[in-house]
Amino acid sequence: MKKLLKDPIVAVGAGFLLLLLLFAIFGPALRTAQLHGMANSSHFDAVYTPVSTPFAAREGGLWLGTDEQGRDIVARLAQGARVSLIVGFTVQLISITVGVLVGVLGTFAPMLIRLPLLRFTDAMFAFPDILLAILIVSTFPQSGLGVLPVIIALSVTAWPSIARLTVTQVATLKDREYVVAAKASGASTFYLVTRHILPQLSGLLLAVSMIDLAGTILAESTLSFLGIGIQAPNPSWGTMINTARADMNSHPIALVWPCLILSMTIFALNFVGDGLRALLDPKSR
Repeated sequence: MKKLLKDPIVAVGAGFLLLLLLFAIFGPALRTAQLHGMANSSHFDAVYTPVSTPFAAREGGLWLGTDEQGRDIVARLAQGARVSLIVGFTVQLISITVGVLVGVLGTFAPMLIRLPLLRFTDAMFAFPDILLAILIVSTFPQSGLGVLPVIIALSVTAWPSIARLTVTQVATLKDREYVVAAKASGASTFYLVTRHILPQLSGLLLAVSMIDLAGTILAESTLSFLGIGIQAPNPSWGTMINTARADMNSHPIALVWPCLILSMTIFALNFVGDGLRALLDPKSR
């Protein structure tokens, strides 16, 4: 870890991600507590309740002002960060689980199972990810499901790349001397995979998942920007960008901040992912 953080770009990226995580966890509640006295509502939540006039200036505790409905921009940015991180981490967990399972079966399973599984994985690459995600999301009703359609759609498009990576790496690792020796001593396939192969693969999967997480967050924002992702009144960086476009000339601040925090998050995840890959994957050095 110390060697990784010696790179200033990686250190800045990791520091930003830590601050973003704290912002997502505590930001909405802290803003609600700070602005409670500014709203005339007994059921006040700074994320959803107007606290001032539309496009109010940065004053009286409104650090970035308000949006087109008078809601606090900082609180909605924090809630948008929470949504993006929940979607991103959930999608990565599902895609790694499915991808590793498919990759292991694609290497060790009998031919009758292995070939159809690998051909199906290859076929998934024929569909553009974002178009396939749009198709899957459009099959769900547009209200009442929250982030579930987005998670399902992005998970379906994310696992094939993990599966292909796992197949390649497992096929190489299974011929290593220590794996062959363990197999010769009578070790089962399950033991070989869980004790010898997956531990060697975990570092590379961590590095790749950080970069894929950036793509997942960007995809979620894209779906929300198009109006088929996170539905109002729940905030997402994508929906905030789409809504702010209508007043971008007269009130650019409402557009600048969600664009800026989304871009910085994508950059930070790629910086940290590249640093992890350089540290954990000797082939990338």
